[in-house]
Amino acid sequence: MQQLSLDSFNYEFNRLQEPRLRIESGETIRVETEDALSGQIRKAGDHRDRAKVPFSNPVTGPVYVAEAEPGDMLAIRIEAIESRDGQCATYTGNPKQLCQWLGTDVPSGAHVCPIHDGFVYWSENIKIPYVPMLGCIGTTPAYGMPSTMPAGPHGGNMDIREVTVGNTLYLPVYVTGGLLYLGDAHAAMGQGELSATGLEMAAQTTLTIDLVKGNKIAGPRIESPEEIITVASGTPMERATAEAFAQMILWMEADYGWDRWRAYDLLTHVAEISMGYYEGGGLAVKIAKQYVAHPS
Repeated sequence: MQQLSLDSFNYEFNRLQEPRLRIESGETIRVETEDALSGQIRKAGDHRDRAKVPFSNPVTGPVYVAEAEPGDMLAIRIEAIESRDGQCATYTGNPKQLCQWLGTDVPSGAHVCPIHDGFVYWSENIKIPYVPMLGCIGTTPAYGMPSTMPAGPHGGNMDIREVTVGNTLYLPVYVTGGLLYLGDAHAAMGQGELSATGLEMAAQTTLTIDLVKGNKIAGPRIESPEEIITVASGTPMERATAEAFAQMILWMEADYGWDRWRAYDLLTHVAEISMGYYEGGGLAVKIAKQYVAHPS
């Protein structure tokens, strides 16, 4: 198994950067990533200092997939997400839209949380189930150079909890080789990621990456053992919600034989949503496979 270790921090999906790893379709790799805080909070007394490290979400990459060309798709199965040092960190982020009610006198709140026995120990009295996920993963667009802060059709900083162990993420290919980057692992995250900070974790992630030739998709998709999931991003969130639903309907029509208007009708009764960072407009729509398997 090839291993991709940390190098210098990268905060862009950069199509000009030389690939750091070249793989064949079907390979399983391990990728080492730094946490979204660029490693600034490692022990008691540390704090997030944007004067020294102004950016968030360093990613590792790019990974070049042989024979990947624009119009193809990468199927990325997440085999494992492991804490690199048995802990994660968090702090109290800017309250932004909540300032109207809460004010702006915000304490740092920075602290380190041990991880063991399947839990994150957030405090002496509160433990949170360890459910790791990748906040930021994406292929590289063919134009521009998006940072690792927003999300988009390429993936990016989606902060969707279903990008997790046992699930397969599908991403469009825009440039030769795909040029996949990833980082921003969380030990756990609540719906909406209210303070823009999850339980940020330096990680080792194991991925199996398959190339699907000639399968052009409009944006990220996820498949779990029980559900299919579409992801859209942008503000206002109502727009992202509409797009995620529309992409789900088109997926059901193209791959599962559904009439689009019957799918539209069904989704209003059984669909669920999963919210990424509320200000970023990341939104996933989910439907159980038990419904999709029987076109009506």
